[in-house]
Amino acid sequence: MKSRESEPAIRQHWTVDVAGRPVDLPIVPIKPDFAISLMMVIDLGVKFGEHVGRKLAARLAPLKPDIIVGAATLGIPVAIEVTRALGADHYVILQKSPKIHLGDALEQRISSITSKGEQRLLLDREAVPLIEGRRVVVVDDVVASGSSLKGALDLVRRAGGNVVGIGVILTEARDWQATLGADCALLHSLAHIPQFTRQDASGWAPIPETFL
Repeated sequence: MKSRESEPAIRQHWTVDVAGRPVDLPIVPIKPDFAISLMMVIDLGVKFGEHVGRKLAARLAPLKPDIIVGAATLGIPVAIEVTRALGADHYVILQKSPKIHLGDALEQRISSITSKGEQRLLLDREAVPLIEGRRVVVVDDVVASGSSLKGALDLVRRAGGNVVGIGVILTEARDWQATLGADCALLHSLAHIPQFTRQDASGWAPIPETFL
């Protein structure tokens, strides 16, 4: 017979309406008294990817982008689906791991709330002609601290791109506003999620100031 100590804890969820599609996100502790609701877009299925691609594309199409840029890893399906919904073919992915063809890549240092330590964004120099002098929309799954997204914007601009818009599925809390500064005006999102504090021994409660 199993003891109570050996039973897995029941995980709380936060339900968010993503442009008409309710999604239950697990609440995941980052610190003993702090948690986020985690969206792993690659685990939500093909239909969800198609849905967010269409909804973001509808908001981004008036900007007349020439190319969509997304960052690995979770920004990849967003870039693909937005590009598909816009009726385009090519997109650019900023990589995070130093693959063999990226020895001379353009590089930008970044940090992320969901990853440990400093990371790198890498732009293949062969992709620079797709960006240079063109109207670029940068997309991602979630913007929280804003550091990863700012790194992507900086890298695109170093490559000569004209950033005309930003598209994300979710904004989280408010830290990204200070990080992005004036670029906040370029941002389009489908929904917002708060962050969480431990309410008592039984669960988590949203932090009021992390709502928009």
